[in-house]
Amino acid sequence: MAGNMKKKTERIEAQKDKRPYAVAKYIRVSPYKVRTVLDLIRGKSVAEARAILQNSVNGGAAPTYKVLMSAVANAEHNQGMDRGDLYVAACYADGATSLKRMQPVSKGRGHAILKRTSHITVILDVKKAEGEI
Repeated sequence: MAGNMKKKTERIEAQKDKRPYAVAKYIRVSPYKVRTVLDLIRGKSVAEARAILQNSVNGGAAPTYKVLMSAVANAEHNQGMDRGDLYVAACYADGATSLKRMQPVSKGRGHAILKRTSHITVILDVKKAEGEI
């Protein structure tokens, strides 16, 4: 039994993604709004993505910028990668829990308001040279 658990642990560790990433949880912006910003930076170099986020007026740009810079710092500090070689390999926003509020309406009723929150994930990778496969 213990041998199988060790094998399973080794198999999971071998399949684990080694790319640097950062996650921001419970950000008080709707995932729908964040996804429009993430579509702009997906596949871009870190410098280009940073410029796009700094000049974007969308509400999801500021938290996305922080997550991007955190992923870059993780790559430099934890894995010794160079900032100039990195690009945004994947990024996505998942829905988190919603804050539930009530809006009073006529005849003593109340309508539900969902204040949505997001989990933002940015995964970086190293650009391959022109001749590499």
